[in-house]
Amino acid sequence: MSAPQTNIEKQERRHRPALGGMTIAAGFAALLFVGWILWVFAVGNTPGESEAERVVPGAEAVETLDGPVAGEGAAVTE
Repeated sequence: MSAPQTNIEKQERRHRPALGGMTIAAGFAALLFVGWILWVFAVGNTPGESEAERVVPGAEAVETLDGPVAGEGAAVTE
């Protein structure tokens, strides 16, 4: 079954605003994605480095059940 009236030029003209809007939205989404990827690489940590392994300047190491952790100097009691 085919469409009763197929005038490609007229349909193209009528859909131009919608197609333009979709193009702008896709471009904006691609720009946000690239920005997010750049941010992830800029903020990322060194491989193998976890939050517990980071050294805080001026903090002394505290012994815990899991091993030494940079902390505020509070002793762990069992």
